[in-house]
Amino acid sequence: MKILFTAGGSQATVFSVAPLATAARNAGHEILLAAEEPLLGAAAAIAIPAVPTPEPRNTSARLDALVNLSQDWPPDLVIGGTLSHVAGMLAGHLKIPYARQAWEIGPMPPEFARRIAEGIRPDLDRLGLASLPDPNLFVDVCPPSLRPADAPDAQPMRWIPRNPQRRLEPWMYTRAQGRPRVLITSGTRVRMLSGGSTRRLVDRLTRTGAEVLIAASEETAAELGGELGDVRVGWIPLDVVAPTCDLAVHHGGGATAMTLLNAGVPQLFLPENGYAKAIARAVSGSGAALTVPLEQEGSDEDLVDAIAAGCQEILSTPSYTQRARALAEEIATLPTPAEVVRTLETLTAP
Repeated sequence: MKILFTAGGSQATVFSVAPLATAARNAGHEILLAAEEPLLGAAAAIAIPAVPTPEPRNTSARLDALVNLSQDWPPDLVIGGTLSHVAGMLAGHLKIPYARQAWEIGPMPPEFARRIAEGIRPDLDRLGLASLPDPNLFVDVCPPSLRPADAPDAQPMRWIPRNPQRRLEPWMYTRAQGRPRVLITSGTRVRMLSGGSTRRLVDRLTRTGAEVLIAASEETAAELGGELGDVRVGWIPLDVVAPTCDLAVHHGGGATAMTLLNAGVPQLFLPENGYAKAIARAVSGSGAALTVPLEQEGSDEDLVDAIAAGCQEILSTPSYTQRARALAEEIATLPTPAEVVRTLETLTAP
């Protein structure tokens, strides 16, 4: 069958859908990923065939582009994420099944849900749809123990990390003995800390004996690299490096959080929006992480103090690592993307 995947907003959505898309392709199905132009490079880097569409905020134009695409490449099944209803509207228009795949931990923040619901009524009307169709299947990568009690029924799926690769160096998959390794990353879209704050945090961490890695763009690496001593700054393959880490400090992105959970790494969250805060609450509530609320901190120095204290708390308290590893074991028991593909196949069976 032909399966159309949709993604948008950040590279993380491409990486999140990639394992299921790859599994479908390996099972003999044709796949296409529809995403906005800036994300096509990420899709190409992980060998996912992709076509451009308008950005997600332009819902009507994005929907029209997908309707036009379906005339040239008619899908049998559409799969989209929880932060967009375009896949459901397209499937309703084409009268074909669709599935929703959660790319995050915990429920969609209420403000996102309200904004989406308010914006799709005109598009439903012009397609002749009385309401948004319910998904035929909801695929959820969230560990069952972190799902809210009122969460909808779902097909669980094991998280498989995906990100672009380059030539690896030994330090990426090995680690120095006797030193805790701390990874700092803010994903591909935001810069979590200013240059001065990053320097102060690194100094606080290295003074305790920690090895510090910073995942950063080439521009940030060039800015910081020469001033941080033996700290490694630049491109870091999260899927490879995560299992070597004792702690990760990050912005609360869904793909980042899930990759670290999959590796059994405790986390310190610095969430910058409602979506990231929901993820931080879920993981911190499990005992596998701490959260430092950015809006409650005063000066940059106060923020660095709070982050450094949180790092020390996690590194000196074994229960954070124990709980993170328990979640990794739970994730490892979930159905693989290949198994979920077999369930997807039943949605189009006559």
